[in-house]
Amino acid sequence: MSLDFMSGNRPPWFFGMIHLGPLPGSPRFANDLDSVLDAAVRDLDALVQGGAQGAILENFGDAPFHPGAVAPVTVAAMTTAAALLKAHAPDPFPIGINVLRNDASAALSIAAVIGLPFVRVNVHTGAVVSDQGVLVGRAHESLRLRASLGRATAIFADVRVKHAVPLASRPIEEEARETVARGLADVLLVTGPETGAAVDREELIAVRRAVAGTPVLAASGVDLESARVLAPHCDGFIVGTWLKRNGRIDEPVDANRVRQMVQVVSRRQG
Repeated sequence: MSLDFMSGNRPPWFFGMIHLGPLPGSPRFANDLDSVLDAAVRDLDALVQGGAQGAILENFGDAPFHPGAVAPVTVAAMTTAAALLKAHAPDPFPIGINVLRNDASAALSIAAVIGLPFVRVNVHTGAVVSDQGVLVGRAHESLRLRASLGRATAIFADVRVKHAVPLASRPIEEEARETVARGLADVLLVTGPETGAAVDREELIAVRRAVAGTPVLAASGVDLESARVLAPHCDGFIVGTWLKRNGRIDEPVDANRVRQMVQVVSRRQG
């Protein structure tokens, strides 16, 4: 699958997160979708102004998450948000989508309709135990759906995703190889054990060695120091919590923090 949408950016890549507030149908929705969308646009503006290379949109505020298919109202709300952000973003500024907790079909469908270049899938292959119960990868369904939609939507797949543990203990290298060779993932993501937790350097190195030629990103707990340490061992970063004001997950994205991260990434590019 082509990653042409990143062809203008040399690794390491730097994607920021756009965490949507609670959406219609979720327990904490405040009956004000416009405010949720306005906040998402502000976060997008901060990422663009700060110099991020792209963004990932996800329904972070919808906890507790569905383990599989989300409700139609969630798909409708996320499609609305994705269309708004895509129209607002400069060109080129790739935006991907992750439908939590693990609705790859919804993510691929939204991406196809809106024209988003990639999706994130938390459990693409294998099976894990999480706070949503057992999550099972459905790569067989996702790849067939992508083919039927006729869109070259790249799949960013987590390996040993945060807030979960594998059902059976296996070397992370095996999981990585199978996610690429048998699950046909286009990019692999390595996370810490939970949101905001740092990536294990040795695990990141092991994954990258196992899938030479496939981009590998560090995708949780990234701050300025960890970015400096991990940059030689990965092809980029997905940064959420640290980019927020005061590094708090419930605050808006801070353009100044985005600029600081860009400086670290840019040094590595040079």
